[in-house]
Amino acid sequence: MPRLFTGLEIPVDVAERLETVRGGLAGARWITPDNYHITLRFIGDIGEGTAYEIYTLLGRVPRGPIPVTIEGIMAFGGDRPRALVAKVAPNPALMEIQAEHERLIRRMGLPPESRKYTPHLTLARLRDTSPFELANFLGGIGHMPPMHFMAEAFHVFSSRASTGGGPYVVEASYPLIGKGVDQRQLRWA
Repeated sequence: MPRLFTGLEIPVDVAERLETVRGGLAGARWITPDNYHITLRFIGDIGEGTAYEIYTLLGRVPRGPIPVTIEGIMAFGGDRPRALVAKVAPNPALMEIQAEHERLIRRMGLPPESRKYTPHLTLARLRDTSPFELANFLGGIGHMPPMHFMAEAFHVFSSRASTGGGPYVVEASYPLIGKGVDQRQLRWA
């Protein structure tokens, strides 16, 4: 039974720039740069038959390339920080494709996502990191200039059922070419 999610891969040059913030934060379990991604829709643990139905349904998403801007580093969790993330600027193209994935997954009968979508890229999962330590860490990073790239495909990823996920495997790829995708263009693992 695979654990699936849809998302965007991060180009190598962007991952290398983000990798420079790794280290020096107590309680951080760092995500390896080859597993960096922007989740669009977590699907969860599903059967193989449902997975193939989802692969087919997602092939009907008519979208063009998506501009992505990473705006800086922040944390989720407030007084109990749980993740260090790169903040991704919401834009109409990104938010529309995420909403389309949500609609399609719900159409399959799977439950709706319980949290409001906040585009981000997880750099580290945090455990027992104090807000004070986190504030010092973020202050030490300083200002990170925005990073821009065009996402030219989205993917269905699988992950093992473990704390923190990863390694992530691309199960299906969908080029963002501005119209309905010909099923022959899909790459299914």
